[in-house]
Amino acid sequence: MTETTADTGAAAEPRPLDDAGAERIARLAQSVGEQVATVVEGKREVVDRTLLVLLSGGHLLIEDIPGVGKTVLATSLAAALGAERHRIQFTPDLLPGDITGVSIFDQASRAFEFRPGAVFTQVLLADEINRASPKTQSALLEAMEEHQVSVDGTTYALPDPFFVIATSNPVEMEGTYRLPEAQRDRFTARISIGYPVAEAESRMLLHQTGALPGADRSPVDAIRAVTEPSAVAAAIRDVRRVHVDAQVASYVVRLAEATRSHPQLALGASPRAGVHLLRAAKAHAAVAGCPWTEPEDVRAVIEPVWGHRLHLAPRALSQGATGAGVLAEVLERTPVRA
Repeated sequence: MTETTADTGAAAEPRPLDDAGAERIARLAQSVGEQVATVVEGKREVVDRTLLVLLSGGHLLIEDIPGVGKTVLATSLAAALGAERHRIQFTPDLLPGDITGVSIFDQASRAFEFRPGAVFTQVLLADEINRASPKTQSALLEAMEEHQVSVDGTTYALPDPFFVIATSNPVEMEGTYRLPEAQRDRFTARISIGYPVAEAESRMLLHQTGALPGADRSPVDAIRAVTEPSAVAAAIRDVRRVHVDAQVASYVVRLAEATRSHPQLALGASPRAGVHLLRAAKAHAAVAGCPWTEPEDVRAVIEPVWGHRLHLAPRALSQGATGAGVLAEVLERTPVRA
């Protein structure tokens, strides 16, 4: 509940996070990460980045080829969090109401009754999101930004926490739709998983072909919940209280301005991109057990947070430039202190 002052009723400034609060967040991230890493083997950096996005209060886009464990990552994370999870398989015939829910006329009560859609969950896996039409993709916009859904003039709150993990196949283009820029901008970060390490892939092959004990059940079934959704929601609120110095905020603004004026970019970082970058940096600091944000936290998360938001100019594309290369140049040329 928001605190108010006795004199004016205005909302009080949230108290900065202390060392003990940061340590609690670090322990939660460590315990959840260890559980998920037992299934998503050899990809601890991927697991850690997923947790950073969760704790920053954002959403994650995973762009990768089929069969590398995108769905396993989402389901194992939900299991370790003790959270409710739903999966939506995006297809060309999927309708917005299939996601948000619909109002149905009840003959008995002679009134319309709202039937919640799959979005009413704590961890939502939007599988192959680019296979649905832009109209259907946009059904997630309000849910991702405001954690609510509006249907027939009525607004319904979503569970807390609410975390979307969307997957997209960047290779196969037939039967897919490009994500609208407004949709991509709602995702805090974009990552790829990549192929597993050889030892992990060997164990997976043996398990799924019945050569190992317990092959009759999914590895996700062995994951135990090490926390609960209420604790995760509290940790997300605590991350917001991580201290940010004015100089760090100024550094983020200068980085954004550098992308907007870069000759190889047709579209630089928006103000929303700066907000997401700073939130991710705060989560990065908290997971390290630190209650304040340093420029190093910003630099550590900028590539996954801004990589999918920058658009290369046509000439830069023809010259083989990459978004990662441009970001590296921006980081090198932008001083930490003004």
